[in-house]
Amino acid sequence: MDSVLEIVKAYADKAHGNQQRKYSPERFIEHPVRVMEICRCHTGKQTLLAAALLHDVLEDTPVTEQDLYRFLLGVMAEEEASETTLLVVELTDVFTKAAHPQWNRKKRKKKEAERIRTTSGDSQTVKYADIIDNCRGIANQDPDFAGVFLRECRDLLRVIQKGEQALYREAIETVHAGLQQLRLHGPSRG
Repeated sequence: MDSVLEIVKAYADKAHGNQQRKYSPERFIEHPVRVMEICRCHTGKQTLLAAALLHDVLEDTPVTEQDLYRFLLGVMAEEEASETTLLVVELTDVFTKAAHPQWNRKKRKKKEAERIRTTSGDSQTVKYADIIDNCRGIANQDPDFAGVFLRECRDLLRVIQKGEQALYREAIETVHAGLQQLRLHGPSRG
């Protein structure tokens, strides 16, 4: 990882603080690092890789868009800082339960898919990697929720097709494999 990405990773790690992933005791930063590494297999574009490391910062931490942009100006050229910030904004859910408590999950996800459909190819590329990392193993970790989540990801992938195509196909295959696993084994009723 180059020095800029190391600095960005440290910033994201500090922003996420003591947060942990839902299904494991690992520090939250491990997820954005995996997302970045998945992207790196398909592109070396620094703004995209930095956005992958930061993709959950605006959604899951107190960091604001202005905070993020100011930080990025300290480690990147102005144009790169603007592009990275825009990518992170595009990757940040708008139709959240907190923002729209009157809507059910299905409606929020539908609205979010409509929004994401209009985002850039680079942000959709990061989203593919996010889907891949979030869907790997979910059928084992939470089989009762996995069906809902995997179908949401499948539906989203149907409308976001502007990103890196090999990664898009990998995301589709990952979701399909999870759904297939659920069909073969059914949800556990522990």
